[in-house]
Amino acid sequence: MTARASASVIGVVVLLLFGVVLGGVVAAGAEVVAAATGQDGLASGETNPESAPETVALSLRLDGDAVALTHEAGPPLRLSETRIVVAIDGEKLRHQPPVPFFAARGFRGGPTGAFNLASDGVWSVGETGSFRLAGTNAPQLKRGRTVSITVYVDADRVSRVRGTVD
Repeated sequence: MTARASASVIGVVVLLLFGVVLGGVVAAGAEVVAAATGQDGLASGETNPESAPETVALSLRLDGDAVALTHEAGPPLRLSETRIVVAIDGEKLRHQPPVPFFAARGFRGGPTGAFNLASDGVWSVGETGSFRLAGTNAPQLKRGRTVSITVYVDADRVSRVRGTVD
C-alpha cells in the first residue's frame, strides 16, 4: 500500500508542476503579444480612446496688454502638467507664460486667477486666468493682430483659441 500512496503523490506533484510550466508558457506568450501591440491590446497605429486627451473649451479676452482665458468646458487641468503657448500673428512670444507663476520674465506683475502661483493649482470650469505682457516681450499686442493660444497637458494639445486685438 505504501508504494501505491507514494505513486499517487508523485503523480499529483507532476501534474501540478506541468500546470505551473504551462501557465508560464501562456503568460510568456501573452507578454510577447502585448509588446507587439503596444501593451494595450491594440495594433500599432490604433489609438486607445481612454488614453486620448479630452478637449477643453476656452474663451479668450484681449484688453490692452492683458490676456484672459476662461475654462468653459472639459476636465479640470492640473497646472503643473499644463503648458500654454501664445503666438501673435503666427509668431510665438519670446517669453511664454510659465503657469502657474507669480512673476516671470516678459510679463507685467503677477497673473490673476488660476494662473497665479497662490491658486490651488487646478484650472476648473468657470475659472479665469490672466496675465499681462511686458514691453520686454515680443511680439507685442497691438490693434488688429491675431492672438492664438494653444494649451497642452503634458505633450497632448487639449485646446486652441484665437482672437483679434481690438
